[in-house]
Amino acid sequence: MISWMSRKQDLVALSSVKAKYVVACKIGKDVVWLSKLLTNLFERALDPTVINCDNQSCIKMSRDLVFHARMKHINNKFHYIKNLVQNGIVKLQYVSTDNQVVDILTKSLPNKKFEYLKSMLGLVDIVDFVDNDKNLEEIC
Repeated sequence: MISWMSRKQDLVALSSVKAKYVVACKIGKDVVWLSKLLTNLFERALDPTVINCDNQSCIKMSRDLVFHARMKHINNKFHYIKNLVQNGIVKLQYVSTDNQVVDILTKSLPNKKFEYLKSMLGLVDIVDFVDNDKNLEEIC
Protein backbone atom coordinates (compact mmCIF):
# COMPACT_ATOMS: atom_id res chain seq x y z
CA MET A 1 0.00 0.00 0.00
CA ILE A 2 1.24 3.49 -0.78
CA SER A 3 0.26 6.58 1.16
CA TRP A 4 1.67 9.74 -0.35
CA MET A 5 1.54 13.44 0.42
CA SER A 6 3.82 16.32 -0.45
CA ARG A 7 4.18 19.47 1.61
CA LYS A 8 6.79 21.50 3.44
CA GLN A 9 7.89 20.28 6.84
CA ASP A 10 6.46 22.23 9.79
CA LEU A 11 9.85 22.78 11.38
CA VAL A 12 13.40 23.55 10.39
CA ALA A 13 15.64 20.53 10.81
CA LEU A 14 19.22 21.16 11.87
CA SER A 15 20.49 18.08 10.04
CA SER A 16 19.39 15.58 7.44
CA VAL A 17 19.21 12.94 10.17
CA LYS A 18 16.70 15.01 12.12
CA ALA A 19 14.69 15.71 8.97
CA LYS A 20 14.46 11.99 8.16
CA TYR A 21 13.68 11.14 11.79
CA VAL A 22 10.79 13.62 11.86
CA VAL A 23 9.45 12.25 8.57
CA ALA A 24 9.77 8.67 9.86
CA CYS A 25 7.70 9.65 12.91
CA LYS A 26 4.97 11.18 10.75
CA ILE A 27 4.95 8.12 8.51
CA GLY A 28 4.74 5.95 11.63
CA LYS A 29 1.58 7.76 12.71
CA ASP A 30 0.03 7.08 9.30
CA VAL A 31 1.08 3.44 9.51
CA VAL A 32 -0.64 3.02 12.88
CA TRP A 33 -3.84 4.57 11.54
CA LEU A 34 -3.84 2.45 8.37
CA SER A 35 -2.95 -0.71 10.32
CA LYS A 36 -5.86 -0.20 12.69
CA LEU A 37 -8.20 0.43 9.76
CA LEU A 38 -7.07 -2.70 7.89
CA THR A 39 -7.11 -4.82 11.06
CA ASN A 40 -10.70 -3.78 11.74
CA LEU A 41 -11.74 -4.40 8.13
CA PHE A 42 -10.13 -7.82 7.73
CA GLU A 43 -10.06 -8.93 11.39
CA ARG A 44 -6.49 -10.19 11.35
CA ALA A 45 -3.18 -8.91 12.68
CA LEU A 46 -0.74 -7.41 10.20
CA ASP A 47 2.97 -8.00 9.85
CA PRO A 48 5.28 -5.11 10.72
CA THR A 49 5.15 -2.38 8.07
CA VAL A 50 8.45 -1.73 6.33
CA ILE A 51 9.42 1.93 5.93
CA ASN A 52 12.20 2.51 3.44
CA CYS A 53 14.75 5.11 4.52
CA ASP A 54 17.95 6.29 2.83
CA ASN A 55 19.58 7.57 6.03
CA GLN A 56 21.37 4.92 8.09
CA SER A 57 21.84 7.24 11.07
CA CYS A 58 18.09 7.75 11.27
CA ILE A 59 17.56 4.00 11.30
CA LYS A 60 20.16 3.54 14.05
CA MET A 61 18.58 6.32 16.15
CA SER A 62 15.20 4.63 15.90
CA ARG A 63 16.63 1.34 17.18
CA ASP A 64 18.85 2.80 19.91
CA LEU A 65 17.30 2.74 23.39
CA VAL A 66 19.77 5.27 24.80
CA PHE A 67 19.28 9.02 24.32
CA HIS A 68 22.54 10.66 23.30
CA ALA A 69 23.61 14.30 23.48
CA ARG A 70 23.23 14.63 19.72
CA MET A 71 19.52 13.82 20.08
CA LYS A 72 18.78 16.46 22.73
CA HIS A 73 17.56 19.00 20.16
CA ILE A 74 14.89 16.63 18.84
CA ASN A 75 11.47 17.21 20.36
CA ASN A 76 10.20 14.27 22.44
CA LYS A 77 7.09 13.83 20.29
CA PHE A 78 9.29 12.69 17.40
CA HIS A 79 10.66 9.75 19.42
CA TYR A 80 7.32 8.01 18.83
CA ILE A 81 9.04 6.17 15.97
CA LYS A 82 11.30 4.46 18.55
CA ASN A 83 8.26 3.01 20.31
CA LEU A 84 6.85 1.75 17.03
CA VAL A 85 10.15 0.06 16.11
CA GLN A 86 10.57 -1.47 19.58
CA ASN A 87 6.98 -2.78 19.58
CA GLY A 88 7.41 -4.36 16.14
CA ILE A 89 4.75 -2.23 14.46
CA VAL A 90 7.17 -0.76 11.92
CA LYS A 91 10.57 -1.72 10.62
CA LEU A 92 12.90 0.89 9.15
CA GLN A 93 14.85 -0.59 6.28
CA TYR A 94 17.79 0.98 4.48
CA VAL A 95 17.39 1.62 0.76
CA SER A 96 20.15 3.41 -1.11
CA THR A 97 19.36 6.81 -2.57
CA ASP A 98 19.67 5.40 -6.11
CA ASN A 99 16.86 2.92 -5.45
CA GLN A 100 14.36 5.26 -3.78
CA VAL A 101 11.25 4.57 -5.85
CA VAL A 102 9.46 7.55 -4.31
CA ASP A 103 11.78 9.87 -6.27
CA ILE A 104 9.63 9.25 -9.33
CA LEU A 105 6.80 11.09 -7.55
CA THR A 106 8.81 13.92 -6.02
CA LYS A 107 11.70 14.85 -8.31
CA SER A 108 12.52 15.75 -11.86
CA LEU A 109 14.61 12.84 -13.10
CA PRO A 110 16.76 12.06 -16.12
CA ASN A 111 15.02 9.74 -18.58
CA LYS A 112 17.21 6.72 -17.78
CA LYS A 113 16.54 6.94 -14.01
CA PHE A 114 12.83 7.62 -14.62
CA GLU A 115 12.56 4.46 -16.73
CA TYR A 116 14.46 2.45 -14.10
CA LEU A 117 12.21 3.60 -11.24
CA LYS A 118 9.12 3.12 -13.41
CA SER A 119 10.12 -0.50 -13.97
CA MET A 120 10.65 -0.95 -10.20
CA LEU A 121 7.05 0.21 -9.66
CA GLY A 122 5.83 -2.23 -12.30
CA LEU A 123 4.40 0.52 -14.50
CA VAL A 124 4.23 0.02 -18.25
CA ASP A 125 3.21 2.24 -21.15
CA ILE A 126 -0.27 1.56 -22.48
CA VAL A 127 1.15 2.02 -25.96
CA ASP A 128 3.09 -1.23 -25.49
CA PHE A 129 -0.22 -3.11 -25.29
CA VAL A 130 -1.96 -1.39 -28.16
CA ASP A 131 -2.18 -3.35 -31.39
CA ASN A 132 -0.91 -1.34 -34.36
CA ASP A 133 -4.22 -1.86 -36.20
CA LYS A 134 -6.37 -0.45 -33.36
CA ASN A 135 -6.89 3.19 -32.59
CA LEU A 136 -5.93 4.32 -29.05
CA GLU A 137 -9.27 6.13 -28.66
CA GLU A 138 -11.15 2.88 -29.23
CA ILE A 139 -9.30 1.22 -26.35
CA CYS A 140 -9.83 4.09 -23.92
